[in-house]
Amino acid sequence: MIRVLRSLLALALVVAGLSAAPALAQRGPIITQVQITGSGRVEPDTIRSYISVREGQPFDPAEADKSLKALFQTGLFADVTFQRDGSTLVVKVVENPIINRVQFEGNRRVEDDTLRQEIASKPRTVFTRAKVQSDVRRMLEVYRRGGRFNAAIEPKIIRLDQNRVDLVFEIFEGSITAISRISFVGNENFSDGRLREQIRSVETAWFRFLTSDDRYDPDRINFDKEMLRKFYLSEGYADFRVVSSVAELTPKKDHFFVTFTIQEGERYKFGKLEVNSRFEGIDINTLKAMVVAREGDWYNADEVEATVNAITEAVGTLGYAFVDVRPNVKRNKDTKTVDITFDVQEGPRVYVERINIAGNVRTLDRVIRREFRLAEGDAFNAAKLRRSQQRLRALGYFEKIDVTNQQGSAQDKTIIDVNVVEQSTGEISFGAGYSTSAGVLGDITVRERNLLGKGQDLRLGLSLGTRQTQIDLSFTEPYFLERNVAAGFDVFRIGRDLQATSSFDERTIGAAVRVGYALSEHTRQTFKYSFKYDEIFNVGTNASPFIRRQAGKTYTSEVGTVITWDRRDDRQLSTKGWVVRWSTELGGLGGTEHFLRNRADAAIYFPLIQDFVLSFQGSAGAVFGIRDDVKIAQRFFIGGDTLRGFQTAGIGPRDGNDSLGGKYFYTTTGEISFPLGLPKELNIVGKGFIEAGSLWGTDDVGPTIRDSSALRVTAGVGIQWVSPFGPLRLDYSFPIKFQPFDNRQRFNFSFGTRF
Repeated sequence: MIRVLRSLLALALVVAGLSAAPALAQRGPIITQVQITGSGRVEPDTIRSYISVREGQPFDPAEADKSLKALFQTGLFADVTFQRDGSTLVVKVVENPIINRVQFEGNRRVEDDTLRQEIASKPRTVFTRAKVQSDVRRMLEVYRRGGRFNAAIEPKIIRLDQNRVDLVFEIFEGSITAISRISFVGNENFSDGRLREQIRSVETAWFRFLTSDDRYDPDRINFDKEMLRKFYLSEGYADFRVVSSVAELTPKKDHFFVTFTIQEGERYKFGKLEVNSRFEGIDINTLKAMVVAREGDWYNADEVEATVNAITEAVGTLGYAFVDVRPNVKRNKDTKTVDITFDVQEGPRVYVERINIAGNVRTLDRVIRREFRLAEGDAFNAAKLRRSQQRLRALGYFEKIDVTNQQGSAQDKTIIDVNVVEQSTGEISFGAGYSTSAGVLGDITVRERNLLGKGQDLRLGLSLGTRQTQIDLSFTEPYFLERNVAAGFDVFRIGRDLQATSSFDERTIGAAVRVGYALSEHTRQTFKYSFKYDEIFNVGTNASPFIRRQAGKTYTSEVGTVITWDRRDDRQLSTKGWVVRWSTELGGLGGTEHFLRNRADAAIYFPLIQDFVLSFQGSAGAVFGIRDDVKIAQRFFIGGDTLRGFQTAGIGPRDGNDSLGGKYFYTTTGEISFPLGLPKELNIVGKGFIEAGSLWGTDDVGPTIRDSSALRVTAGVGIQWVSPFGPLRLDYSFPIKFQPFDNRQRFNFSFGTRF
């Protein structure tokens, strides 16, 4: 028994010795020296600081591996190896080279400075392959944002002496990867064409060379999804949602196919519309009058938001700073109606602690702050915050605007963050064409809408025509003396060849100063003083004696005012809303001319079926002489652009073939605008119109003068194109009612808007 126990004990000691042997073998011998080889720029002591294997300690493979990783993570070395030479640990390093310079080859669409801002590899920094690959990815992203998804970049290394390299990025920019097809899946009530009109992205076409909207942009696709949602909610589809948006790149990487999958849901109408108020002393009927929507109409989310804003502003004007209007929406799927109760209650007492502005490199902070309806210390109001964002967008200075608010330093404080991306505000435009009123035209305009980042507007224009030339300089300071007052000046020189209509030429040189201010969000008044020098010369030998009598020079010192009420959705292609303008000028504060001139203009627009717009416009004016007769330069001339179907100055008092102008006039227009089946972004529409008007009254008296206040009526059709150089219009009309001495014409081609 004792022998057996001795044998087992001996066996256990042998096994224990065998198991301990590998551990002793792993730790290795004692390291007496750590030797660094291959280092040049990096000091050996710096390298030793990353090595955890110390002299006087046994060699540990785990510590050696840890040290190896630490040295690689510094980015200073291309290769590192550990070797044991007896009790000496030899650390061999191969240092990464230093970048001497960075160059770009093959890039024409993206500037070198733009690419340099994106990369981390810089001259006099350490070259690493990982950093270069990251730089390549970042530059490719720049090209993708510009619509070039087939761009390729290959980094090349040119080795120099002293372990330096030149880094060259060879770039193949490729062509623009455009969207060749936009499709919709799930739309039953609206065609693909109608939905394409609602989104920003467009299919590529030859005529879209002036836009980048046909390039694939993921951010724009997200914006398109929101535009689709707003469109369907405005059409009554309260359950609408975008299921997915997929962009497929062709194998050649030259086109994208974009597909939106949607669920329209059922269409709803407005049901019961109620208003509840938690404020005492506010007449509930006053708030109900602010409700834009009407029971029985198709549900429209825009009208709900408009009602919230109207009630918020109305309650705010009554002295309640903290207002929270919550539309409680209840869908009735059985009756397909939406009941909405606008709950008006006191909002949380939150104040604006701070407004942070970022992203504006050129535009001054105060230019952005003055558009805010909120200031630091004011009671926070969500409706005013939305209005502030709208005003910033209306400036046209920024490509992207993001306005958010977050918790401030206390529960009752909030911080507003404004992030903007600036865009170019300088413009230079060239135009050429023909107008029946001015002949052959050439136009050059240079404009800066955000001069020196101060929001100032400076414009220089030159227009050359066979019958009219004009050069003008204008400057506007939108916030004169840091107040909501726009002040500016105009300097102009105009030459007119009126031989065809009145047998004389006219030259006008003058200057004006103006001050305007907003009476409300949609009403503006402007005061203006101008001084003009007019000269009537080159009077024809066969001209009317009344015109020959007015040949010579006159000086006009004039003060005037204009009040405009404008509620249109677009000033060039209006589809709904109205505008009224009244102006008056008084001449006689010095100078040789004394008169009082008044004019009123109005227009209203009604949307009919899809893209059909009905409008009615009217104008009237009268000028009275003060002490003197009204000179021809101050009279009204009607025809051409102002009454189609007649030549410029084609109606009104006339002596022989010469138009004398009139003291009183009126014109009215009924017009329908309709699509021509062309892409909507071309901004080309058809027109059908009926016009009527008259011009009469003159201080000239003689047996040869023909004058009549009889009504003139014309009808016709036309085409309007809102081009990059301004609105162009071609009309064909025929007079229905006219006077024998009127000068008529069928075709009329014009630049500019009619109102």
